[in-house]
Amino acid sequence: MTKMDIKGTETGVTRLFHLDLPPEAVDRFTTQAGTGEWPLSYALGADKLRPSFVETVAIKDLGQMRLSDYLAEAHGVTGKDFTRLRTQIDGLKGHVVILPSQAFGNTSQTLTVASPLRWIGTFSEVEPETEAQPIRSQSVKGAVPRGEGPEDPLAKVGSPLLRAILIVIGAALLGVLFYVLFG
Repeated sequence: MTKMDIKGTETGVTRLFHLDLPPEAVDRFTTQAGTGEWPLSYALGADKLRPSFVETVAIKDLGQMRLSDYLAEAHGVTGKDFTRLRTQIDGLKGHVVILPSQAFGNTSQTLTVASPLRWIGTFSEVEPETEAQPIRSQSVKGAVPRGEGPEDPLAKVGSPLLRAILIVIGAALLGVLFYVLFG
């Protein structure tokens, strides 16, 4: 059994597991049943697992594409560990389970990985460069003027006489509605 800690604040991490099951048993193992039973979650020892972020890949379905290329393209996986394990990853047969950070739903938990899963690696995803340039336009200089006028929506109605008329009409409509419903 392999143990690994997942932090609730984790982002940008992808975990890869080999699934040692015959093809006909994979769907039953990786799909959460209507009753809540989910063998994959049990084999991971996960407290929380979000089905929409769990990806099961039949390696043969990738065709000529290598699994490591798929991970790099589809999940943005990179880093020294990934580069070091590429040959091992490409040698896998059968099915794999790919779990990005989102699969754990921002929940801190300790996984205890058990058979038929075998942990292959934990890899970082490419972090986008977020260097922003300051905007140098005349329209961004200065301050936004604060709107003048009353904050009270009724104050926009106008004169006190108009307000009084609107209140009387509203009360009359409520009275008619009350009479129709309960009268």
